[in-house]
Amino acid sequence: MHGIGVLDDCLAAGFAWDTLTVCDPAGGVLAKIPQPRMGEAPANNGIPRPALAELLGRAATAAGAVIRFGTTITALADDGEGVDVTLSDGSSARWDLVVGFDGIGSPLRTRLYGDRYTPEYTGFANWRVTVPRAPEVRGVVMSAGHQAAKALLTPITEELMYLGAVFAESEDFRPDPQLAHRQLAERLTAFGGPVADALVHVTDPAAVVHSRISQVTVEEPWHVGRVVLAGDAAHASTPHLAQGAAMACEDALVLALTLDAEPDVPTALAAWEARRRPRAMWVQALSRAVLKQETGTPTTPDEDTLLKTGIPGAAHVLVQPY
Repeated sequence: MHGIGVLDDCLAAGFAWDTLTVCDPAGGVLAKIPQPRMGEAPANNGIPRPALAELLGRAATAAGAVIRFGTTITALADDGEGVDVTLSDGSSARWDLVVGFDGIGSPLRTRLYGDRYTPEYTGFANWRVTVPRAPEVRGVVMSAGHQAAKALLTPITEELMYLGAVFAESEDFRPDPQLAHRQLAERLTAFGGPVADALVHVTDPAAVVHSRISQVTVEEPWHVGRVVLAGDAAHASTPHLAQGAAMACEDALVLALTLDAEPDVPTALAAWEARRRPRAMWVQALSRAVLKQETGTPTTPDEDTLLKTGIPGAAHVLVQPY
């Protein structure tokens, strides 16, 4: 964010913190773990997604980007020298490069690889809702409960925080649109302290977001010719390290830097993936290992090695240059 000139805007719109607090289900504090800083910036900064999207959009427009919403690709043809693209609004253009940051359900991934990399459901789902920030919640508060349940509170502004909870759910489960808030409360009955206090504010079922936790790993090169996938389209992880958006932002920045540094697009794409893949795969592997550990699922020897790093240690790895 500092590299693209939006760090100060992110800090102003969000809530910065330097300590991870681990609690028991009742809310008793088990540990307060300092998080590493990167230079003068705070260790972490929570921010509402709409605020992040707005400030990144403003910065992109100021840098010369043309943004069109509600528009997608209907056809593309890569002749090796460029890509001819037809869009859903009827327009067409020729570009040097097409990049798909189109999410875990990426239509562009399907266009490139068919059905070889469909999302893999992990057996767990994430419940999320925004509530007023309790004054004592000044950093992430993470609690592990019974029956493989986990809840966390993340401040995202001075006024707001995010309540997230992970539970085992059948793949076909969907919350009742009229009762989602009560269904969430039922799942969190084992939790006291700040989690229970936050639940008092969850009264609107429409405010509760439920999403299945799935994973995608594109094992082939992330680019086919001059068309490349990035972010969740290429390497979606479980949310256990809270690095999904961060990995996508890193993908974008490193791609831009690599395009500037290399003589042509094919060389740049190969160099970009060589730098990004090990880091993204490490995040994905540790995130999945943490999920398995928390749910009592047997882990592999490689995962056991990763788990020695753990969630607190992951921050120390991620702040190192790579």
